Amino acid sequence: MSSSRLAALAGQVAKGKMKSMAQKKQLRLGAFMRPVSIHTAAWRYPGGTPDANFNLKALVQYAQTLERGRFDAFFMADHLAVLNMPMAALKRSATVTSFDPLTLLPALAMVTKHLGLIATASTTFEPAYTIARRFASLDHISDGRAGWNLVTTSNPDAALNFGMDDQMPHAERYARAREYFDVVTGLWDSWADDAFIRDVESGLYFDPDRLHVLDHKGKYLKVRGPLNIGRPIQGWPVVVQAGASDAGRQLAAETAEVVFAAGGPIEAGRAFYADVKSRAAKAGRNPDHLKILPGAFTIIGESLDEAQEKRARLDSLVNYDSGIAAVSIALGIDARAFDPDKPLPLDIPETDASKSGRERVMALAQREGLTVRQLAGRLGGYGGLAMMGTPKMIADQMEEWLVTEASDGFNVMFPYLPGGLDDFVDKVVPELQRRGLFRREYEGKTLRENLGLPRPENQFFPAASRKAAE
Repeated sequence: MSSSRLAALAGQVAKGKMKSMAQKKQLRLGAFMRPVSIHTAAWRYPGGTPDANFNLKALVQYAQTLERGRFDAFFMADHLAVLNMPMAALKRSATVTSFDPLTLLPALAMVTKHLGLIATASTTFEPAYTIARRFASLDHISDGRAGWNLVTTSNPDAALNFGMDDQMPHAERYARAREYFDVVTGLWDSWADDAFIRDVESGLYFDPDRLHVLDHKGKYLKVRGPLNIGRPIQGWPVVVQAGASDAGRQLAAETAEVVFAAGGPIEAGRAFYADVKSRAAKAGRNPDHLKILPGAFTIIGESLDEAQEKRARLDSLVNYDSGIAAVSIALGIDARAFDPDKPLPLDIPETDASKSGRERVMALAQREGLTVRQLAGRLGGYGGLAMMGTPKMIADQMEEWLVTEASDGFNVMFPYLPGGLDDFVDKVVPELQRRGLFRREYEGKTLRENLGLPRPENQFFPAASRKAAE
């Protein structure tokens, strides 16, 4: 057999293998809603919604469009301070203010039926009891669709808002986060699933033997409990994590059920996927119960040229002051002193504020040979994984990431709203469905059911937990 025939046969086998693997796996799709778009110039794009971060009617429309597109979840990022960047850049930022996620998401729960509702809440400053109670409440209000994006907070201005003069060191923030997870999940398990009898005849409302007092006394937290709300519908709201540093990856492997990873080259995606999944296995967890969803910035056109033109127009709306501020935040230092028309210096010191961000930005600058000005334009808009082209081209990329174990799906980012969201739901979703890569109907009522995640057993009342899950 000729070498060309062998190559063709190998290609057919590989294509068949990819198709077979795709039939076994389904994409999980979250939507990153921060609060207008991840791209800092989205609010300026023609047809965009400049006031979306405070426009409840618009946010309701977005949530309902996502549900029509059978998305797994609406993800609301959050900040605990005005972004710490120079006023020259800050005055151009649409993310300077936004709704509190745990105030907004219950409202969205009332106008949706299946869409998961994931909110960011920090372990660095907020009381564990309050966070446990608010997410348990959201899970009950939404009938089992809540998710908690567990984060540590590096912004030093946030520390000032919570009575601290200095930010907590990186390693300590993650050590506290690990203990915090144990406290919150312990509080969620305060009540057995069958604790509330509500016997009208006898007058007995709950069984005291089905109540657990946590009485936690640790290095960072002291919380008595119990939580004054029944166990969440899902047992626990879905736990999400987004740390990319070594400490962040380990925390995700031990605690998270969904990881919002930083997007980048597919080779880096495969390495991250393998690393976090293997850490989960070493921690005694089933790696299939940890979904890796890198961010994917999607720009859709009738052709690749049209999509690229949209991206160029969007990026052209980024001011240099905003871009260099984004570089400074990612590197953890003031980048305004760098020569805009020269490459990024290689001897930038590592800071405690942004270890993973520094590595990612320096790798991007070196990989593409970017000057500081070009890097500022990229980061000032969005510097991560971008998928551009026709719906078929974007579906091709998503399929490759899925079947080659670079991801379990994506946290989709739209270039502007509502147009970018409408394009994805109306054009890309049908193409993914046609390929059998994405659901046509939701699998269940809860976020866990739709993500293919098990309901956690109550650590204090396991038998009742198993019965409730049946």
